Amino acid sequence: FRRSFSSIVSDASLCSESSSPVGFRLLWLKQLRLRQVRAFGTSGAGSGSSRSENDTFFAEECVSWTSLGLSEKVARALTGAGIKRPSLVQAACIPSILSGKDVVIAAETGSGKTHGYLVPLIDKLCHANDDSGNASSGKEVTPPRKVFLVLCPNIMLCEQVARMANSLCNDSGEPLLGVATVGGQQGWPVKRPDIIVSTPAALLNNINPEKQRRLEFLREVKYVVFDEADMLLCGSFQNQIIRLIHMLRFDEKLLSRTKESTPERAKDLKDDPLLHIDSLDEEDLPTESILEGKEDSRDEVVIDDLPEKIEAGSIQRKDRRDWWRARKIYERSKQYVFVAATLPVNGKKTAGSVLKLMFPEANWVTGNYLHYHNPRMEQRWVEVTDDTQVDALIDAVKKGSRSKMLDNGADVSRTMVFANTIEAAEAVAKILLTAGIKCYRYHKGSSFSDREKALNDFQEKGGILVCTDAAARGIDISNVSHVIQADFATSAVDFLHRIGRTARAGKSGLVTNLYTKSNQDLVDAVRQAAELGQPVETAFSRKRGFRNRIKKRRSLSNASSVEQSVRT
Repeated sequence: FRRSFSSIVSDASLCSESSSPVGFRLLWLKQLRLRQVRAFGTSGAGSGSSRSENDTFFAEECVSWTSLGLSEKVARALTGAGIKRPSLVQAACIPSILSGKDVVIAAETGSGKTHGYLVPLIDKLCHANDDSGNASSGKEVTPPRKVFLVLCPNIMLCEQVARMANSLCNDSGEPLLGVATVGGQQGWPVKRPDIIVSTPAALLNNINPEKQRRLEFLREVKYVVFDEADMLLCGSFQNQIIRLIHMLRFDEKLLSRTKESTPERAKDLKDDPLLHIDSLDEEDLPTESILEGKEDSRDEVVIDDLPEKIEAGSIQRKDRRDWWRARKIYERSKQYVFVAATLPVNGKKTAGSVLKLMFPEANWVTGNYLHYHNPRMEQRWVEVTDDTQVDALIDAVKKGSRSKMLDNGADVSRTMVFANTIEAAEAVAKILLTAGIKCYRYHKGSSFSDREKALNDFQEKGGILVCTDAAARGIDISNVSHVIQADFATSAVDFLHRIGRTARAGKSGLVTNLYTKSNQDLVDAVRQAAELGQPVETAFSRKRGFRNRIKKRRSLSNASSVEQSVRT
């Protein structure tokens, strides 16, 4: 096991142990002020030292749900779900979302972001439904139906968001709104829900071939949330998300023009231009250039191949195309919310910079410790070699379980052990089992049902969960007391999401980082930034020479491991 594990370990990663507190801010970003604002985690000092540990998570006691603008019905639902006080992030983002503005929520893991967007949008939908019911009972025209859409990168996160929405119930014990998940084994809902939670691919697959469904869906969706926005705006999701954003915006502009040109008569849906779009491919969508200027080669989290000047396809070609390009100001009919725990803005093609360009008037809510070390988190650093890493891993698992068993008021201990690949995770699990330590497995090599069962057992019974980064984003497991990096994360973004599985919701946590010589340059760079009080964001983007040096060191280390295995 020692040989197989050491040959699998992938090393290059970034991390931080900065304990520098930072203030919480609500940023109103305007185009003219972008250069004057350091957007993430760099404002003045936070609360005084006399504040307790939980005060880094909860808002002041005088801040109640109703004082933030929520209705009594939603406030009672939150109390019934056991959520009696808002967090700092929730206290900042709820009024902003209720105002109707587009909002970007960039806050550290475990800060309450999911309820931060669910609660105000559920409140707005409840008001809309109440108004609709009152209108239908009278002589007034029934207002159009409104739908709340949440997009998530994977089905596990979709189901988690749906469970959280369903946990908010009325006085009769029924969910305030109907919720449906689209993705995995779940197709398009038969009954019309108020909230749809979906992956981008599943949504496109369900609305792309059905023109009438697509039209009704785009017209009814009034609130759109992008959970894990930095991930959705990168990699395999990027084209799907950009396509959906432009489709939704095009619908807004068509509605705006229709209201101005023919305000006195209702629009006939059979004549709607959206019905004449055969698919949601880029060639069918008029769009605008998003990025301008030279590329910044230093950025690690980037948006590539964004669509630029694309023909209007089958939508009444030239006149509408010219109108689209000229139409910069229009009546808004949808609200967009972007949520992320890591959202770098350095460079023109990072997710944060793209959002600034696409949504320049959005309100930005920044968490106290975004990209910083969480002061409720204790971090241990253990340098290992091929000969010591297995013993160090077993020792970390045993020590962490003993020291944190009851620290969080839980009757069981929960430890998450991260590896970089499926093969490495399996090797770690075998090492622990050989040492007599029972563990669960969670990675994409397992079936969905096996992963779901592993998470449920881990939540109910505690113990050890060996996993890849598939478990690092968004998944909320309460009272995880210890996170171990058996494999060091390959990026600062992955590092922050991994360690964010512990020290959540005002609780404390322990992180044990195992690293090798091949990680030394990255570790030294990030720890130096921490000592200077800089956020981990400074390690998101490194000069090409620095990254090449890390890759070379990693390649030499892997080659040495392979040569040693061959000799054995």
